Amino acid sequence: MDLSAVLPALVLLALAAAVGLAAGLALRRPRTAGGDVVDTVVAVADERLGATRHQIDGQLRALHGELERVTATVTRLERERSVQHGELKAQLEATVEQTATLTSTAGALREVLASPKARGQWGERMAEDVLRLAGMVEGVNYVKQRHIAAGTVPDFTFLLPRGLVLHMDVKFPVANYARCLESGGDHERAQYREAFLKDVRARVRELTGRGYVDTANGTVGYLLLFIPNESVYAFVHEHDPGLVDLALAHKVVLCSPLTLFAVLAVVREAVEAFSVERTSGEILDVLGSFSAQWERFCESLDKVGRAVESVERAYQELAGTRRRALERPLVRVDELRRQRCSPSATEPVGGDGLRLVDDHPAASGAARP
Repeated sequence: MDLSAVLPALVLLALAAAVGLAAGLALRRPRTAGGDVVDTVVAVADERLGATRHQIDGQLRALHGELERVTATVTRLERERSVQHGELKAQLEATVEQTATLTSTAGALREVLASPKARGQWGERMAEDVLRLAGMVEGVNYVKQRHIAAGTVPDFTFLLPRGLVLHMDVKFPVANYARCLESGGDHERAQYREAFLKDVRARVRELTGRGYVDTANGTVGYLLLFIPNESVYAFVHEHDPGLVDLALAHKVVLCSPLTLFAVLAVVREAVEAFSVERTSGEILDVLGSFSAQWERFCESLDKVGRAVESVERAYQELAGTRRRALERPLVRVDELRRQRCSPSATEPVGGDGLRLVDDHPAASGAARP
């Protein structure tokens, strides 16, 4: 609201009230010789008061319009506030539901990480997803839970060329890792971190003694230890860089889901290359056999070609010379037949009659007169 328009209106109201008060006092006094002057003053005051009244009415109408606009603005703001309040309430409810779902999921994950059996199942599920994305087929490229000569059972065994195998274990200790994430103090977090890294090192040493690397029995020189989470894999590399060297020294390769996919891609390419190499000798043998058969085929084809040429020459002789030699007597016979069957002459026989030549002149002799 504009105060500069309201203040003059208030001043004019005060002035009008003063003038009206003065006029009332003047009217109460007895009329004297100066009564005309008073009437004049009263008339002027009334005139000014009317003008002031009109001005005040205009200011009041403007003030009323301004108040209506302010009221409409306040009403609109209140309506928008109600709508925004409803949207905010819906968002808060959705956030609460998502938080509850996340809490439930975190609790379920905590239970999974706390159980060794559940951790193994989780690791197997993650590994199977990676194997499926890499195009591996169970029973063709790998097998699960197969006993080996050492008496242990690796989680996955990859079948390689020349009868070699590559074993992989998916049971990774993450219980202390979960406790490290849940701990509130720095000291407690550091304790659980160190405990987790010790568990990982112990797991690497444990796998070394399980017979997963046994080149005498057809295994490759390394085994795979699958870490089923990229954040855990990054945590290990960040807080214990020497763990990778320790694992390699024990013939253990640490693999996250992404690095396992890369390793499997290399393994698959190696298997396919070996398959091509193994079949290349067979392909060369087949090509040699094909070359021999092709030479025989060409010889037989040449013989058939020569025979066809001989038959063609004989055919040309039959269709040309022999045919013409046989057709000449037939043509002569046909000419004689036509001569025998066609009339040779006509003679008049008295008047307008005709006497025909005998059809068989040789038998009847000369023609009759």
